Amino acid sequence: MVYQEFSLVSSMTVAENIFLGQYPRSRLGLIDWREIHRRAEESLSALGVDIDPRAEIRRLNVAEQQLTEIARILTKQPRILLLDEPTSALSDTERETLFDIIRRLQARGVGIIYISHLLDEVPEVGQRVTVLRDGRVIGTLPVEQTDRDTLVNMMVGRRLAEQYPKTVVEPGETALRVENLSLDGVLHDLSFEVREGEILGIFGLMGAGQVELARILFGLEAPTSGRIAIGGRETRLRHAAQAIKHGMGLLLRDRRASLVPMQPIPPNITLADVSQVPPFRFLNLQKEAETAAGYVRDLSIRPPSLKRPVFYLSGGNQQKVCLARWLFSGVKILIVDEPTRGIDVAAKAEVFALIDRLAQRGVAIIMISSEMLEILAMADRILVMRAGAFTAEFKRGEATQELLLQNAS
Repeated sequence: MVYQEFSLVSSMTVAENIFLGQYPRSRLGLIDWREIHRRAEESLSALGVDIDPRAEIRRLNVAEQQLTEIARILTKQPRILLLDEPTSALSDTERETLFDIIRRLQARGVGIIYISHLLDEVPEVGQRVTVLRDGRVIGTLPVEQTDRDTLVNMMVGRRLAEQYPKTVVEPGETALRVENLSLDGVLHDLSFEVREGEILGIFGLMGAGQVELARILFGLEAPTSGRIAIGGRETRLRHAAQAIKHGMGLLLRDRRASLVPMQPIPPNITLADVSQVPPFRFLNLQKEAETAAGYVRDLSIRPPSLKRPVFYLSGGNQQKVCLARWLFSGVKILIVDEPTRGIDVAAKAEVFALIDRLAQRGVAIIMISSEMLEILAMADRILVMRAGAFTAEFKRGEATQELLLQNAS
């Protein structure tokens, strides 16, 4: 089984994770580290990736961690392989490499159960497709008898005529201005602004510098040079609590890093607000629960239990909890990094509806995504990134998928 949420040990190396629990040993019974590193390199080469087997997992990006997880399972030579959203963090090239490996495994007689919310992947890897909704099997069809509309209708029980709800909003004053922002070896002289009520899309392929840009804007990383102004006033953010104090919010592409997974919904919703509470001040837990109950009801978070740890919620419901946090905090500038990674088509529509709702309130949204359809549908303006620099800017309606790819690759 390759899980959607990684089961890697972050403090251990890639090679140690690949052979965790089954380390090759020498004749004396000692762990054979040379053999471990040799076989780890072979496993990674089979996936067509260049990852140092001696690197610690926590030093890798999300895509590299995903590939390490897959390499670990493939070394066990499974007869039945379960893959849960295996491409959610992969680039197009890495995705095609994985599909090639899946086809080779099929040819060797390996049975594969491939779980995905990316409907375009279904004909790439499957012969039959089974649709589940609310824990029930809706139906099973041969792949050649399905299309996107059929699958969407089976998944949500209705046709999604409006998958990308976007309200026309007249942008207000400049909420955030960035001038000549640089990070040695990663970002190069970035300048842009985003206005109140505007959704600014930032599109780029994996590793173009979007992650680092989001971290700098939210005070999680210091730039080498450049200026950031919030509400017309230049600001130097040294940590996330300062960013929150200035009305900023951030949804990371790794949801687990945005949540306290073993805590229930209420403290996860009030987390940003609590970060601004002075020390030694009592928290009103009853009011916190009442507030959370309102968001659970309003946003249709399922299951609606206030005592269940958010770790056990689906990806879409976890993302709703993250968005509820910023609705509650009164955020003025929100950065969303791959906001629909690993969630189903119905949950995507609900997440986009929440983002649109925030924009209607006058929140300035920076939407980072590698999904072209999402960017084209939701953004008022689009900036394209390649190798840490902006290569093009498009107003709404000007860009096409071809133009985005040409400028991103």
